[in-house]
Amino acid sequence: MPPNNINSFVDPADSRSGAKADFSVHYPAYLALISREPKPLSNSNTRPYATLSSRYLWQSRWYNVRQDQLKATNGHEFTYTVVECPGAVWVVPVTSGGEIVLINQYRYTVDAWCLEVPAGSIDPGQTPVGMAARELREEIGGTAQHITPITDFYTISGIGNEVANIVLATGVTLGKTAHEPTEYITVRPMPVDTVLDMARTGAIKDGPSALAILLCEPAIRRYLAEQNP
Repeated sequence: MPPNNINSFVDPADSRSGAKADFSVHYPAYLALISREPKPLSNSNTRPYATLSSRYLWQSRWYNVRQDQLKATNGHEFTYTVVECPGAVWVVPVTSGGEIVLINQYRYTVDAWCLEVPAGSIDPGQTPVGMAARELREEIGGTAQHITPITDFYTISGIGNEVANIVLATGVTLGKTAHEPTEYITVRPMPVDTVLDMARTGAIKDGPSALAILLCEPAIRRYLAEQNP
């Protein structure tokens, strides 16, 4: 796999000196890197890169940005920039009345209002289920009769290591929210079939939320069937 950002490609000498890369200067080296056939790996579990060094470019309570110097099995050295993230949870809330509770939240990064399910980073010492219960309380004022882990997946594997933990909350009832001062959120309960159709057709633009809803569908169907035998 070539560097995740060709504009950040750094010649090994520049990387060690701390100099910024000029992509126009290093373009031939980058072409040489991606044009050579990778050395065949013995099996799919073989690690194709060796990490020569690492340094942090940025650290915060939300995420870190780490820059690694790597050596591939074909002998080439290159720089890879990684976003380190804590695990996160996405919780799909379902009421006994057959609604999925979405939130409509303003996202500054894309300058748009996005339909999503409640979600948040997992605090140290917390479990996905415990964090899901907290996000329900804060974002939709919700409590659930049952919170069930469904699966997990990587959200940004090309540039970062965030793991999305997907949980289903059933028997959800709504109450008073506890939004942070910087959050602009409205609560949007909608019929299950409407939300599933929105996830399938791209009306829900937040990718992890859409996938979380679809991954929960079999369990949602079972829950609703139990509610209406």
